[in-house]
Amino acid sequence: MRGHHDHGETPATGQTAWSKEIAHSLDEVVRHTLRLWRKHHLGYDQTKYVVEQVRRRLTLQPPHTRHRTVARLEPSEIQRLIQATYRSRSKYGLMIKTLFQTGARAAEFVHIRVEDLLLDGDTPQIHIVHAKRGADRYVPILPALADELRTHLQGRQTGFLFESNRQTRYSTRTVQSIVTTCARTAGIKKRVYPHLLRHSIATILLDTGLVPIDQLQKFLGHLDLSTTQIYAETSLRALGDNYIRALGGMR
Repeated sequence: MRGHHDHGETPATGQTAWSKEIAHSLDEVVRHTLRLWRKHHLGYDQTKYVVEQVRRRLTLQPPHTRHRTVARLEPSEIQRLIQATYRSRSKYGLMIKTLFQTGARAAEFVHIRVEDLLLDGDTPQIHIVHAKRGADRYVPILPALADELRTHLQGRQTGFLFESNRQTRYSTRTVQSIVTTCARTAGIKKRVYPHLLRHSIATILLDTGLVPIDQLQKFLGHLDLSTTQIYAETSLRALGDNYIRALGGMR
């Protein structure tokens, strides 16, 4: 029973790891406990004390929590990747910069059309239309990137933002291959893939302390805040590392 409990499962979840026998056994425990507590007229604090004492006498320990953190690239690594790619093939450099700044998933990125660009306002934006779970959204980009995209389009008003030589959109797999190959060429040792760029922009924005987590949720197109919270945990861990580095010489 303890092994199943350590995985945080309950009979109500329908997890296959829980057999009907175990569920029935727990129901029996609940019924016996209920009768005992009623017999002795235990209140909330008293029942809490009983549970704590039983756990202590059985030497039960809480399950180890698993830190939900995500991999990321440091800002310096992002810069190296983009700059190296611009030098080797400028179009791919622009693609990677756009992928990073928008925080788009690769499957969303390849469907961005010229008509989705809003480049003339004070804060240029891109409308992510082909979004996961229908979470379409407007994401900001830096004005310098907006200027580069105008130059890239050369007056083109329709079609996909980035097109192959056959004037068709890139496949998700091709974008993945481009990012991985360019990172390797840039000398980055980590395994780099499009979603890692998304992880990186999310944690970098949080690290600045200027972007509240609810705004990051909208930026990433998460329907549930709990999904975005993973990036906050990663950002806090980075904060701890930076704090130790900054104050490590003090006693």
